Amino acid sequence: MRTAHPLFPTTMGTDPKVDIWWSNAIFFTSTHLLAVWGALCWRPINAVPTATLVLAFLVWQLADFGITIGYHRLYSHRAFRAKFPVRVVLAALGSAGFQGSIKWWCLRHRLHHRFTDDPVHDPYAATNGLFYSHMGWIFFKPKYERMELVDREDLDSDPVVRFQHKHYVPLALFFGFVLPTLLGTLWNDPSGAFVWGGLVSRLAIWHCTFLVNSLAHWDGLQPYSDEDTSRGNLLLALLTGGEGSHNFHSFPHDWRSGPHIWNWDPSKWIISVLNSLGLVTGLRSVREQDLKEAKEYMCFKETHGVPPPVDNAPWAGEVWALPQAYEYIKSKPGSCVVVIEDYFFDLTTYLAEHPGGAALLRKYSVKPQQDLIEASWAFDGGLNNHSRSARRRMVNFRIACFKR
Repeated sequence: MRTAHPLFPTTMGTDPKVDIWWSNAIFFTSTHLLAVWGALCWRPINAVPTATLVLAFLVWQLADFGITIGYHRLYSHRAFRAKFPVRVVLAALGSAGFQGSIKWWCLRHRLHHRFTDDPVHDPYAATNGLFYSHMGWIFFKPKYERMELVDREDLDSDPVVRFQHKHYVPLALFFGFVLPTLLGTLWNDPSGAFVWGGLVSRLAIWHCTFLVNSLAHWDGLQPYSDEDTSRGNLLLALLTGGEGSHNFHSFPHDWRSGPHIWNWDPSKWIISVLNSLGLVTGLRSVREQDLKEAKEYMCFKETHGVPPPVDNAPWAGEVWALPQAYEYIKSKPGSCVVVIEDYFFDLTTYLAEHPGGAALLRKYSVKPQQDLIEASWAFDGGLNNHSRSARRRMVNFRIACFKR
């Protein structure tokens, strides 16, 4: 099923006054031109050894895993924890992908998840057109008004992330271009290794990753959610190390791209092996109840053409004013109670599961003798466009109605 989004946007970018990102535009365009010229004229495919083509494939795949396993699942969504050596390897592989540093990439991806499809706040919104979401956004230097709202403490506290961010350009040049060329000298084909392992593989890495932003929001299945344009696509899974079940990414904290054994996801298999070796821990998965409810919702809507009825039963629990909430909090040291709309929610047991991190929830926790900071604005789209699943889950943490 295809979305109704335009192939090309009426305006390139979210702000007509946005600046062209000339360094990006020049590097991106020149790499494409050099790769095409090198592969067709300088070192055509029939003139290079098989070892060079194998190198190109390996560079593509390894860099792809650096992005998928490292940048995306580990760092952007904190889907698992990794030991220092694993983080170093993933940072090196991700650098070879030439998609920016871990910090740069993750901040934009977290912003994308908070405001998916928003033509202003989503860095590569599918609603701005297929071309824009695929690569058009790379040519512009927008001013992300809500970037400061994105949590980054975990990124800033990781020494691997800090080092890679500080030295990203030389690292990317070395792992992306220099190392493949040096490896090519082992079979006397450094020029071919540069063209195929450095340039052509770069195009493969770029465009396969970009397909997750474009094709995965354009064509495919939506078995879990229709709240945004994300879709599942087998072709995409084959090209991106397993990121094809993109509609399952409605549960972004899950370490898998799909819950079933038949979901093509080499990244999941690698993470599983690393977990069995003790090199990664804390694999996070969506609750079976949340998965079941999401599938039932979509099945009902597909069958009947309308969403299932909503249970709007009136609140029959306790009603508190602030003093009562303060007493509750004092009786439970370390608790995290927030106010959303007209209710108190005790999110203490949810802190470790929250996709945005525990620190973000504690920022809005009710604190005795301090001004009340309600989380309503943040929950209802100011900080994150929360999904149906998240809203259903929140009901379980409601403890009292707020008597103002």
